[in-house]
Amino acid sequence: MLDADFFRRWMTATAASVDREAERLTALDSPIGDADHGSNLQRGFRAVAATLEKEAPDTPGAVLTLAGRTLISTVGGASGPLYGTLLRRTGKALGDAGEVSEAEFAQALRTGVDAVSTLGGAAPGDKTMIDALVPAVDALPDGFGAARSAAEEGALATTPLQAHKGRASYLGERSIGHQDPGATSASLLIAALAEANGE
Repeated sequence: MLDADFFRRWMTATAASVDREAERLTALDSPIGDADHGSNLQRGFRAVAATLEKEAPDTPGAVLTLAGRTLISTVGGASGPLYGTLLRRTGKALGDAGEVSEAEFAQALRTGVDAVSTLGGAAPGDKTMIDALVPAVDALPDGFGAARSAAEEGALATTPLQAHKGRASYLGERSIGHQDPGATSASLLIAALAEANGE
């Protein structure tokens, strides 16, 4: 079973990973975006880690809902609302339970991913974070390690795609050949899940 402590570890591991990879995320964002994806997420997840340390919610749902709210209020651009929605909707779907099973979490995360898809109007193949999140959620029943591999493969698979959503879509064919920064940061989020579980 997964408790509030597990979800706090997940957010802390994500913050550390985004910190390490911020420059790479911004480098990926430079040719096809605003060159601020890394710095925006770094600011947001640092705020999440600090907030969770201060407030320490005691249920999985409350941890994710607070993390989502924090991201929405601290991150500029599209990534704040998208990541914020992902975590808030996942947290809401988990409800008030003190512990959740991996199966319940997988179902809740799918609800969160669907909400992101609706908010951004993106589907798999559009060269967005959805390209990493959907395969991850599909693989989650096989374990966190499987989800991590699926997310990483999904992010890499955005390189030959043409962007159909977000800032990169304005570039048309010039977006081809660049790995999507949103899919890359989404794969970091999923990798942190496996890390929080000691994998």
